[in-house]
Amino acid sequence: MNKITSLFNIKYPIIQAGMIWNSGYKLASAVSNAGGLGLIGAGSMYPEVLREHIQKCKKATDKPFGVNVPMLYPNIEEIMKIIVEEGVKIVFTAAGNPKTWTSFLKENGITVVHVVSSSAFALKAQEAGVDAVVAEGFEAGGHNGREETTTFTLIPMVKDKISIPLIAAGGIATGRGMLAAMVLGADGVQVGSRFAASLESSSHEKFKQIIVDVKEGGTQVTLKELAPVRLIKNKFYQDVQDLYASCPTKEELTQLLGRARAKRGMFEGDLVEGELEIGQISGLISAILPANEIISEMVADFEQGREEVASFGL
Repeated sequence: MNKITSLFNIKYPIIQAGMIWNSGYKLASAVSNAGGLGLIGAGSMYPEVLREHIQKCKKATDKPFGVNVPMLYPNIEEIMKIIVEEGVKIVFTAAGNPKTWTSFLKENGITVVHVVSSSAFALKAQEAGVDAVVAEGFEAGGHNGREETTTFTLIPMVKDKISIPLIAAGGIATGRGMLAAMVLGADGVQVGSRFAASLESSSHEKFKQIIVDVKEGGTQVTLKELAPVRLIKNKFYQDVQDLYASCPTKEELTQLLGRARAKRGMFEGDLVEGELEIGQISGLISAILPANEIISEMVADFEQGREEVASFGL
């Protein structure tokens, strides 16, 4: 067992990211049942919807699972109350100061992991008392770090600064990617895009298919003035770029973004006007598979890669 499998009591050091509009109880329980750690994505759920997903997840798996909570959530107090009431044992926090909720969660017997995009924030998370950090590189889909540090450079930098377990994220969808991240100093990996294109993902079938169809270079980070986000280059993305040509204000960008763009794209399947959040690694994803097959493929690929590295003879 390594640090991550020991911390979460799981078979493989593979965590499924708690992605908005993708990570319902079906995906989380499927990943946990397959030996990884499934996460319910609270970011796209009203409090009572989250409670329902937690309860269904408990019925669908007897293995550990967790909840991912963006701390900018407007109903954060109610969300945290539900998490404690439902006996959730693992919480991943993101998009906020880890000091705000870490003590409360740990006092309630919950293992806390915080998502960061730099070694400075990783150190602050460790000082706040979290049990592990996810260091997410710029390749990742969805909301991203302003530092633009890629996973390949971020992981060793964070490893150099912290002593708690380190989970790598951003651009990891294969066993070889996992092996590379662990060679660089990670104890495990968090995988988003590969699980977004799974049978159990709660996103729209059209969104899953466009993940498979998107090619290298088909995503870009934009809207840095609001919150950097990596999107598939569709009509909405192009509308944003056209607006940039006129040097827009933040208010004009906010007006174009409007409300519920991500839901419209990923959950409702509007591939034209929706916000389609996915990582650069989508260019390597070629099929929509069940979660257990994704994990089996990653583990087999990891072992094969490890054997090949051992044969280098350097």
